[in-house]
Amino acid sequence: MNTSVITQLLGEFFGTAILVLLGDGVVAGVNLKKSKSNGAGWLTVTLGWGLAVTFGVYMVSWMSPGHLNPAVTLAMAIAGKFDWALVLPYAIAQILGAIVGAVLVWLTYFPHWAETDDKDAILGSFSTEPAIRSYWANFFSELVGTFILAYGLLALSKNSFAGGLNPIAAGLLIAVIGISLGGPTGYAINPARDLGPRIAHQFLPIANKGGSDWAYSWVPVFGPLAGGIVAALLFNVVSIMS
Repeated sequence: MNTSVITQLLGEFFGTAILVLLGDGVVAGVNLKKSKSNGAGWLTVTLGWGLAVTFGVYMVSWMSPGHLNPAVTLAMAIAGKFDWALVLPYAIAQILGAIVGAVLVWLTYFPHWAETDDKDAILGSFSTEPAIRSYWANFFSELVGTFILAYGLLALSKNSFAGGLNPIAAGLLIAVIGISLGGPTGYAINPARDLGPRIAHQFLPIANKGGSDWAYSWVPVFGPLAGGIVAALLFNVVSIMS
């Protein structure tokens, strides 16, 4: 990519902001009272997140690779497809973008927070919560989901047939991960997507909010990072053998 580092970081920032605005936006619409999509269900959430990824990537693809996810950035670096020096700057830009996206969700649904008395539904509109709290089981769930995501994206990078359709394929991959594997934790599979909105939830004056559940926050950060590492290492082994 011939674009400057600053342009790439701005791309990751804006792309992740769009990703979270659209992704957390669909969750807020499903969770919050008096929203027209209230109660639309899990399929709506997974489809919304898949489309959020697709269009988040397309809207910044001329600026950056559109990783929008520190676990993906790390996996690409381990696989030799990305500059190690940019891993931390990309992650910072992605987390900051996620915070901005979460703030925009709060503003977009502003009247609905006061109408919603379910603190879990409010937090779940920003960051993930497990269906059954079992930290290591939750960690494994996030690892497996992110492994599928990162390995799938690495595999797509080897397939020239996809070309400009890669963001669509990535969005479909996100959707199927959510449908198949997202039930236990709400599938963060992206440290920025969870940490950024959790920070926003902590500091925003959201009506009726409860705690930000920092005791759980390490799971959707380190689980995805571990999944990205395992995927990249396996990809490297398979590439050498093939």
